Amino acid sequence: MFELPKLPYKHDELESFIDSHTMELHHGKHHAGYTAKLNTAIEGTDLEGRKIEEILSGNMTPAIRNNGGGFYNHDLFWKIMSPSGGGEPTGELAEKISETFGSFEKFKEEFSNAAATQFGSGWAWLVKTSDGLQVSSTLNQDNPLMSDVKVQGKPLLGLDVWEHAYYLSYQNKRPDYITAFWNVVNWEEVSKRYEDK
Repeated sequence: MFELPKLPYKHDELESFIDSHTMELHHGKHHAGYTAKLNTAIEGTDLEGRKIEEILSGNMTPAIRNNGGGFYNHDLFWKIMSPSGGGEPTGELAEKISETFGSFEKFKEEFSNAAATQFGSGWAWLVKTSDGLQVSSTLNQDNPLMSDVKVQGKPLLGLDVWEHAYYLSYQNKRPDYITAFWNVVNWEEVSKRYEDK
């Protein structure tokens, strides 16, 4: 069965970009809820004991899709943020971003736009596909591992644009939250994901 992963930092360590109360609720309530409901949904099925990536790439019930996606997406989200984050990527990932998007600034613009224009709840993604890097967005707790989303591949960077991720500090100003996010991106972790086969 799946367990709620521990945060790799304290709740207040992403201040002043993401407040501690949001982090406590987001991790301790929302992510914990997805974890518990995923376990209930797969209990007694042939999915028990499988890796989450395997579960999400196959056929799923709505409960497994929503809660499995919520479990996976948030696990990635916590890891790709850091109190010492921000700046720009280096190495292979930096080169690939420049090659694909023209520059890091153009990539940031495209990713931020995908996050800002995602209607309602969902996520923005940087995805490693068979054709290279792509920016995309998904509804609800969907992600690029799922076989029926527009852009499929390995999620490298994900931004949660559900209101619960930002409303306590930013209210309806999603663009301000997106701008703040760039200050905590853990490019070392994103690069590691890019380089892992």
